[in-house]
Amino acid sequence: MAAMLLLGFASGLPLPLTGGTLQAWLTIAGVDLTTIGIFSLVGVPYIIKFMWAPLMDRFVPTWLGRRRGWIFPIQLGLFFGIGLMGFTQPSCAPLMLGVLAFLVAFTSASQDIVIDAYRTDILYEKERGIGAATFVLGYRVAMLVAGALALIISDHIGWHKTYLIMALVMIAGMVGTFTGPEPKENTASPKSLKEAVIGPLQDFMAHPYAFSMILLIVLYKLGDAYAGTMTTTFLLRGVGFSATEVGTINKGMGLVATIVGAMFGGTLMVKLGLFRSLMMFGFFQMVSNLSFMALAWFGKSYELMIFAVAFENLCGGMGTSAFVALLMALCNKRYSATQFALLSSLSAFGRVLISPSSGYVINITGWAMFFFITTLAALPGLWLLWRLRNQIDNLKQGQSIDNS
Repeated sequence: MAAMLLLGFASGLPLPLTGGTLQAWLTIAGVDLTTIGIFSLVGVPYIIKFMWAPLMDRFVPTWLGRRRGWIFPIQLGLFFGIGLMGFTQPSCAPLMLGVLAFLVAFTSASQDIVIDAYRTDILYEKERGIGAATFVLGYRVAMLVAGALALIISDHIGWHKTYLIMALVMIAGMVGTFTGPEPKENTASPKSLKEAVIGPLQDFMAHPYAFSMILLIVLYKLGDAYAGTMTTTFLLRGVGFSATEVGTINKGMGLVATIVGAMFGGTLMVKLGLFRSLMMFGFFQMVSNLSFMALAWFGKSYELMIFAVAFENLCGGMGTSAFVALLMALCNKRYSATQFALLSSLSAFGRVLISPSSGYVINITGWAMFFFITTLAALPGLWLLWRLRNQIDNLKQGQSIDNS
């Protein structure tokens, strides 16, 4: 469990440093909105990580075991990559910072692939619940450290030293890698790269509703994610809150609200079932974007900011709990690692594809209309969800669609 906690921390740390925290750095450095929007493309590795996942299944390092042998050198790469980001200057060399951020995101996505596989291999069935909870706790603490704490300390010591400190914090993940045990049961790697690639794909695409489910995965959290691409910039530049205020409320309290929402949503799902949970939580996700539209109308208001951040993150956490349950239900247990990597990559596809347009849209329409557009962006996913209600109602976790 200690290894799960530290590896969860290592998995969660790089994401804010190439996402919301980097967005705040660019905003404070005076980078224009169009460039900030384009920077969201550094998240592309998270949506295509399935492309090199079979390589990490097929080939086994000669030290530290099948999974940890991959994890440690990847963590070394993250250590140096995050540190190098701290030596750049966004206003003078945005391209250099963008390249480094992309490399860190690629390395982080690779770490996620192997840690997910290691977690699957190491935990017995009776340990999976507490193991997953411990991993998520570490992940969320890392999001808090690299999000809220990074924003707060950047106000006092500057962004360059902040990123260097975040690189040093990555050492905690390396400790988790070295202290983690090896699985007692050795799982043979695929005999060929063809086997590692084709098997999971053939299984999923044989499902009669495979393409509809893929489209639903892309669309379900699109509106929520589209609004999130510019939330930090909106609070800093659009309304005029300080980095400390945004770090404390948006990153700190928002993260707590997300955890509460996920736990509350998971509890409600027992009674509601998968389809009704997806529909209800998806509706709340959509409506929550309007709270930022209200903040754009009324201007700087601490009370309205607290409400908007808490409401949006609470609803987003509820939606995430149902969405992850959907991904798990769509996976065949025989290929769950590769299929989950593929499906989770697809879930980020819509966000990364549409996010670069955010700066252009804001320049044309203004902040209030932008958040209204993000609300409308959630409607196609809810419509498709309604169309697939019978298929989703019949899904059981771990059961293939064609057998439901």
